[in-house]
Amino acid sequence: GALQKKCHSARVLSPEEAERLAKDQVLVSEFKQLKLEKEAQKNWDLFYKRNSTNFFKDRHWTTREFQELKACREFADQKLTILEAGCGVGNCLFPLLEEDLNIFAYACDFSPRAVEYVKKNALYSTERCKVFQCDLTKDDLLDYIPADSVDVVTLIFVLSAIHPDKMHLVLRNIYKVLKPGKCVLFRDYGLYDHAMLRFKSGSKLGENFYVRQDGTRSYFFTEEFLSQLFKAEGYEQVVNEYVQRETVNRKEDLRVPRVFLQSKFQKP
Repeated sequence: GALQKKCHSARVLSPEEAERLAKDQVLVSEFKQLKLEKEAQKNWDLFYKRNSTNFFKDRHWTTREFQELKACREFADQKLTILEAGCGVGNCLFPLLEEDLNIFAYACDFSPRAVEYVKKNALYSTERCKVFQCDLTKDDLLDYIPADSVDVVTLIFVLSAIHPDKMHLVLRNIYKVLKPGKCVLFRDYGLYDHAMLRFKSGSKLGENFYVRQDGTRSYFFTEEFLSQLFKAEGYEQVVNEYVQRETVNRKEDLRVPRVFLQSKFQKP
C-alpha cells in the first residue's frame, strides 16, 4: 500500500539519515565525472540492453495525476499533439495512446536501443506517433517537430538523468516546440527520496547528484531549484510541489519514504 500527500516542504530526515548524508561528502573524481558524461548515452543503451522492456512498469497513473492531459482540450474530441521527452521504451507513451484515441505523440529518447524497442512494440503506429533518437541537450527538436505546435510536453523521470549544468538546454529546446499558453508536465525524484538515501559512499557527483553502479546518474530536485530552472528559460510556474509517499511492505514490515516533485510550467 502507499499513502500520499502533496506539500511545499521537503521531507524531514531522521537523525540517522541526516548524519549519514552529512558524512558522505567525498565526490567522484573529476576524471571519472568527465568519463561518465562522455559515456552517458552508452550507459543508458547498456541499461536497456540488460533490462529490455522489463524494468519500468507501464505508467497507467499519468492521466490520473495529470488532469491537464484531458483538461487542456478546448472541446471534447479535440486532437492533442503531445511530446514525450525521454520516452524510454514507451511505458508512459503506450498506455496514454491506448486510453486516448485523440492523441498524436512525438516521442524521443537519448538511447537508440530504447527507440528501437518503442518501434517494435505491437501498439506502435506511425499514424499515431513519431519516435526518434535525440540528445535533448544538443539536438534541435525543430529538426523533427514544427515550432509552436505541441499542446503538452511530458518530462517524466528524465531531467534527473541529465547533468545539472545541462538541464536548462533541455528546457530551452522544448520551449521552441510548445504552443504559447501550453504546459510542460513534470514528475521526477525529489530531495531525500529513498533512492537518494540508498547510495553508498563514493557515489556522489555533486550536490544532490549521484551515480549508480551501472554508470547512469540521478539528480534529486528541490522545489526551489526546479522553479529557478524553468523560470530562467521563460516559463511561468503553475504548480510545483513535493509528492511524499510512504510505500509499505507489510510482509517484510518495511516502510519506504518516496519523494517526487510534481509540477506544471507554462509557456506564456
